[in-house]
Amino acid sequence: MLTIVILTKNEAKRLPQCLDAIPSRYPVIVLDSGSEDGTDAIAEKHGCTVFKHQWLGFAGQRNFALKNCNIEKGWVLFVDADEFYPPEFFTWFESKPALIESNDVLMVPSWLVFCRKRLRYAPGYPIYHPRLVRAGTSPFTVGHAGHSETLMPGVRVAYGDIPYDHHFFDGDIGAWMRKHIELADLEAAAVPSTGALTSRASLSLLMGKSFLRVPGRFVYHYLVKGGFRDGWRGLFYSLMYAWYELTKYLLVQSKKWDQADEI
Repeated sequence: MLTIVILTKNEAKRLPQCLDAIPSRYPVIVLDSGSEDGTDAIAEKHGCTVFKHQWLGFAGQRNFALKNCNIEKGWVLFVDADEFYPPEFFTWFESKPALIESNDVLMVPSWLVFCRKRLRYAPGYPIYHPRLVRAGTSPFTVGHAGHSETLMPGVRVAYGDIPYDHHFFDGDIGAWMRKHIELADLEAAAVPSTGALTSRASLSLLMGKSFLRVPGRFVYHYLVKGGFRDGWRGLFYSLMYAWYELTKYLLVQSKKWDQADEI
């Protein structure tokens, strides 16, 4: 048995397409955290069960869904409103009971889609996320970035090889930047995680919060991972996340400026 859980806040624009990509044989739960654009009405119109709870961060919200949304057995697939799973993923899930049942979480790879085209190099594919989770567990803890999630130690993990598409950017650079200023503020204040770390997260922690993260992020995406092979999309992606690192750096430094003695 598989239940789909979608975390939402003001996703009226993207939710219908997300729901259309989910096979009708699976029940869908929408856990909303205060939408004001009719997201919950759209979900109910599509036959979803809607729960509401204030935002706890990705780890807290996913654990809340597992404990409090009447999911008693089977598996839970967490889908964001800007993520789309191919039909073969669900076929694979139904054909691999032995692999699934011997683990608690399946890490699923994703393609980042930028301006209607997959980025095949710049992000550093494959990027894995804990998306398929056994019901009755609470495996998530806050990730090293402060706003993301990672897994508690001891969780049994398997890795899938069928990626989903993550349409992380809808073309509105202003909205993207405003959102990432908020995320940068969370990450600037984050403390190291006690959960499991990927090699990429470990490298991030090693670099700390120094200015070197700014050119380092650009070099990583554009040169090391070959973002130049994605054309102008790879360049823009690399610049956007170098800007994100600069924003985090300035937020950290601004707190020091506030504490500095006046001249």
